[in-house]
Amino acid sequence: MSKIINVRLELDKIDKTKIVVGEKGKYLNIIVAERKETDQYGNTHTVYIQQTKEEREAKEEKVYMGSGKEFEFENDVKNLVPGSDDDDLPF
Repeated sequence: MSKIINVRLELDKIDKTKIVVGEKGKYLNIIVAERKETDQYGNTHTVYIQQTKEEREAKEEKVYMGSGKEFEFENDVKNLVPGSDDDDLPF
């Protein structure tokens, strides 16, 4: 069984000072955390901008950017066991 989390972000909430410039581009470090309870819209996760150590120690408020839902689905690929009836491979 596989899982994905579909997330919707509010881009207007991005603090431009949190954007990190690297060798290959610009990055924003975010956290995707599982909610204790599913909200009224069925969201199972919340997304916020990663805080620095100093911000965490100062107990600054997190900047929430959005939320998302976790989906589980069956894999389409069968796990083939050599010698099983499902094994139609020539070797």
